[in-house]
Amino acid sequence: MHNREPVLSLLSSPLLWFTSLSLSPRRLMDSSPMAETDASAAPPSVSAPSSSSQKENLAPLTSRIAESKADLLGRIQGLKKDLQDWRSKLDTQVKTYREELTDLKKTLIVEVEQLKSEFQELRNTLQQQQDDVANSLNNLTMKETPEVDATDKEENK
Repeated sequence: MHNREPVLSLLSSPLLWFTSLSLSPRRLMDSSPMAETDASAAPPSVSAPSSSSQKENLAPLTSRIAESKADLLGRIQGLKKDLQDWRSKLDTQVKTYREELTDLKKTLIVEVEQLKSEFQELRNTLQQQQDDVANSLNNLTMKETPEVDATDKEENK
């Protein structure tokens, strides 16, 4: 029994150390001096939490993601609605401006035609006055010519 006591004491001491540090047996082997010299040793593994605790940890995260997703979808829908409203207002403004421009164009065309007509009347009136003045001058010249001719004849006698 004497031979077994040191072996038991050696075995119990690493087990106590293992349970106090909550390390896996693989981690204990990796921390041994032999593991330090072995370069091909795998990295220490972390003990996986139980599936129920994983679900408990993921539940709040999942609900926050769902809330964030719902919030983002709500924002996107709001932005889409705002964009549609803006487009509708813009289309209405464009339509109104086009109608106003069409009305202004029609009014301008009517006014230009009216001005053309008035200018044509002025031309005709000026041409008539010019013709009247030319006729009056011709008549005066004709009336003066016989008198001048008569006076010239009397002077020549």
